[in-house]
Amino acid sequence: MKLNEIIKSCGLELKNSAEDMDCDVTGGYSSDLLSDVMANAKDGNVWITLQTHNNIVAVAVLRNLAGIILVNGREPEESTLAKAKEEGIAVMSTPLSTFEIVGKLYGLGIRG
Repeated sequence: MKLNEIIKSCGLELKNSAEDMDCDVTGGYSSDLLSDVMANAKDGNVWITLQTHNNIVAVAVLRNLAGIILVNGREPEESTLAKAKEEGIAVMSTPLSTFEIVGKLYGLGIRG
């Protein structure tokens, strides 16, 4: 499934545009521990987290992630958005909890 299709299907609020909004999402990964994401997320995954600081962008770049979904209506810090724009990483937000958005993604066929 394409990232832009996930944004529409899940009603995500796009906080910035990435270089490739039509990229394939290979799966999903949910964690709030940066070291866990670095060790276990796979290329092309979409990452679900409540973290909003700019280190999430560094992890997304390191793991070649398709994008970052912030849960519980969290807003990214301005420095996070600036870094995400510079690196071409899509940052999205949802008012849903981690449990709820992961369920929606799973329903769309996105697996871990």
